[in-house]
Amino acid sequence: MAIFIVVFIVIQSVFFIVKSWKHGKEIGISKESMKNTIFSSALFTFAPAISILVTVIVLANSLGIVLPWIRLTVIGNLAYETVAAENALSALGGTINSEVTDPVSFTTVAWAMNIGAIFPLLLLPFAVKKLQKTIGGAISKSEKSSKIGDIISAAAFIGIISAFLSRSIAGLSSDGRTDAGVLSVTVLIVSVVAMIILTKICIKFKLSKIEPFTMPLSMFIGMGSAMILTHFLPDIAAIVWR
Repeated sequence: MAIFIVVFIVIQSVFFIVKSWKHGKEIGISKESMKNTIFSSALFTFAPAISILVTVIVLANSLGIVLPWIRLTVIGNLAYETVAAENALSALGGTINSEVTDPVSFTTVAWAMNIGAIFPLLLLPFAVKKLQKTIGGAISKSEKSSKIGDIISAAAFIGIISAFLSRSIAGLSSDGRTDAGVLSVTVLIVSVVAMIILTKICIKFKLSKIEPFTMPLSMFIGMGSAMILTHFLPDIAAIVWR
C-alpha cells in the first residue's frame, strides 16, 4: 500500500514536470532557463526532504515504517506528525519512544495524524486568499510592520520547538513515567551547538545555498551523538531522571 501511494505521488510529480516543460516551450521560455529552474528547485527541495526522512525514522521507532512513510509522502512535517502522534499516545498512557503494539492505540494515532492534516486542505481554498491579502497588506505598509511579521513567525516556530525542548528535558508522560535522561539532553545540546556553528559558518563565508541544509545536518549530528554515546558509554547513556 505504501509503495503504491509513493509511486502515485512520483508519477503525479513527473506528470506536472512534463506538462510544465511543454507549456514553458509554448510560451517561449528557453531550455537553459527551465533546466536551471529545475536544478535549483531540486537542490532546495533536498534539504526539507532530509528533514522528512529523519521524521520517518523517528516515528518508525514506535509506529513502524509504513504509516509514517505514507503520511510524510503525501503531506506532513516534523512538527505536526510528531506532536499528533505523541499527543494521541499520551492520552492512551503510552509514549512515542516505545513500540506501539496495541491495535487500538495504533488506529487512534493514525486517525489523529490524518484528521488533523485534512483541515488545511479544506480551509486553504476558501480562506488563504483573504488571509494572504489581509496579512500581506498589513505587513507591507511599512518596514516596521514587516519586522513585526517576521517576529510573529519566529515566535510561533520557537513555541513549537520549546514544546520539544521541555519534553527532552522533563520527559514526563501522561502516566507519570519519565523517559528523558542523559541521552536525550545530550542529543539536544549537540544539535543546538551544531546548528549554531553551521549557521555562523554559512553567514561568515556567505554560503547561502548551503544554509537550508543546516537544520537537517544538525539533526543528523545529534542522532550521531546518540549512537556514539550509546556505543562507548552505555551506562551513562542509560541514566534517566528519577
